[in-house]
Amino acid sequence: MEESFSVSATPPAPDQGGRHRSIFAKSKHPVILKFEDVVYKINTETSNYKCVTEIRKKLKSKKGGSSSNSDSEREILKGLSGAVVPGEMLAMMGPSGSGKTTLLTALGGRMSGGGHVSGSITYNGRPLSNGMRRNMGFVTQDDVLYPHLTVTETLVYTALLRLPKSLSKQEKVSQAEAVMGELGLNTCRNSIIGGPMLRGVSGGERKRVSIGQEMLINPSLLFLDEPTSGLDSTTAQRIVSTLWELSKGGRTVVMTIHQPSSRLFYMFHKLLLLSDGNPVYFGKGSEALDYFARIGYVPAVPMNPADFLLDLANGVLSDDTLDNRIAIKEALVTAYKSHVQNRVRDEGREVTSHFKQEEPETNQWTTSWWEQFKVLLERGIKERRHESFSGLKIAQVLVVAVVSGILWWQSGAHVQDQVGLLFFISGFWGFFPVFQAIFTFPQERMMLTKERSSRMYRLSSYFMSRVVGDLPMELILPTGFITIVYWMSGLKPTAANYFTTLSVLLLSVLVAQGIGLAIGALIMNLKSAATLGSVIMLTFMLAGGYYVQNVPVFISWIRYVSMSFYSFKLLVASQYSATDTYGCNPMATCKVADIRSVDLVGFSHRSAAIMAMFAMLFAYRFIAYLALMRIGVTR
Repeated sequence: MEESFSVSATPPAPDQGGRHRSIFAKSKHPVILKFEDVVYKINTETSNYKCVTEIRKKLKSKKGGSSSNSDSEREILKGLSGAVVPGEMLAMMGPSGSGKTTLLTALGGRMSGGGHVSGSITYNGRPLSNGMRRNMGFVTQDDVLYPHLTVTETLVYTALLRLPKSLSKQEKVSQAEAVMGELGLNTCRNSIIGGPMLRGVSGGERKRVSIGQEMLINPSLLFLDEPTSGLDSTTAQRIVSTLWELSKGGRTVVMTIHQPSSRLFYMFHKLLLLSDGNPVYFGKGSEALDYFARIGYVPAVPMNPADFLLDLANGVLSDDTLDNRIAIKEALVTAYKSHVQNRVRDEGREVTSHFKQEEPETNQWTTSWWEQFKVLLERGIKERRHESFSGLKIAQVLVVAVVSGILWWQSGAHVQDQVGLLFFISGFWGFFPVFQAIFTFPQERMMLTKERSSRMYRLSSYFMSRVVGDLPMELILPTGFITIVYWMSGLKPTAANYFTTLSVLLLSVLVAQGIGLAIGALIMNLKSAATLGSVIMLTFMLAGGYYVQNVPVFISWIRYVSMSFYSFKLLVASQYSATDTYGCNPMATCKVADIRSVDLVGFSHRSAAIMAMFAMLFAYRFIAYLALMRIGVTR
């Protein structure tokens, strides 16, 4: 599939229709973002805030206060209001834990978990819709990118998925090239993104790639969570300058930022300052210091305005006692309600009444199911080939194959030993694929959440691309394994027996992979999923008919849902028949069917066993698909 797209050395020129505009060109669908009295509450008894609640209760008891029922529910956001119009860049500032990211997530329509958001959030006076969702960009604080893809591949695949089907493939590639050029990414275009254990592009370049992914669709509304986090001042300046230029094109830009330099601070058109979930300022960034001076708060020495505002939001001035910090925060909240709150609400009503616009897009997908499938399949193979064919994994399989071949070397005359070999093959290729597949969806959860929230593709196209893309990578290793073991161990040396054994093994591998996919999608926690996978596969193996022949009746039903039972049964049938005999002692021959473990699985009902394996093949994948519907949007 390498011919699916080509990337030229220099960005192509725009076509005559002007389709490939600069990313700084004017937005086609300006958006006014308005939020009013936004409150977010979370149940602390069933969340990670439980420990915080306990500490608060202890502090109250030490002060002689009593805990109330409200301690079981914590307000993260406490009645936030504001409006941002096209051409403006809003910066949300505040200390860590003040609710910046929570508010940004709520405004971007990406809130999840057990909390509850109340209040009004509108986009051009309407609630969030699928059409509006596709017209906005959201850049998370942690850059969620595939580590083995290059910068060019990352942006081109995003363009192929997110740009409308009215554009040709080459036009989409040209748009990705244009974005790379204007974000200064041409120098690293062929470098891989990298990750924690893989060297790649720099932090600033990763951030620009993340921004570039969102700018490909020319969004009218752009959210960014800490876009300058961890970057040096020069790189941070370049990124914020880029965002400022984007806003000049009629876009609405909203970002959280922790502690900007003074140069960055004065670039913000509007500023929202938060303190413990309360608003303490909303207005022009250039007028923030004047407002706080009017209510009696002036920096004692010349300093970065952002540093002074963060000190205020923390309640830190000259006297850094706990009581004084609480008093300052309460005074700031009171001042906001008296001097700012009504003005903010009036401005919100005024801008909304002067702006009316239809939905920017319909609710249809931008690309067809088949196009999504092809792009996701190609991208997935390129990203996962390094892991699937890693030297460690290949060496692991080859070593086990050679050791098994040596232990069972030419054991054709020892039927009981060969039956044991068949059960070992069934067990090994039950466990191995399960634990490879368990990691699939938990590792991709953040990427799937990000892309599905942007409605880049259907869940079905993603799932099918994963299933199909994994087939060659998952079936080559067991094919090599059985080829080595089969001839070294002296199993029946005929083409029919070999290919029958291989077919049974590959079917078993696919079923085991389905079990792993289902467990991983249901649990989404690697440690818990691995534990559950071990318990299930050990149970299946113990009920497989080799270790225990006299299984109690009340638990014997497990064999009929055990893939190990059916896999062992079919592997035995691939080598022997009910009439085959072997030399059980020097003076007599015995039937293979009389071996206790063989007798338990039997030679009858092979068609039913095959049907059961195929039923499990599809059932486990269907369970995995249903479990994935919880992630992102569900259509």
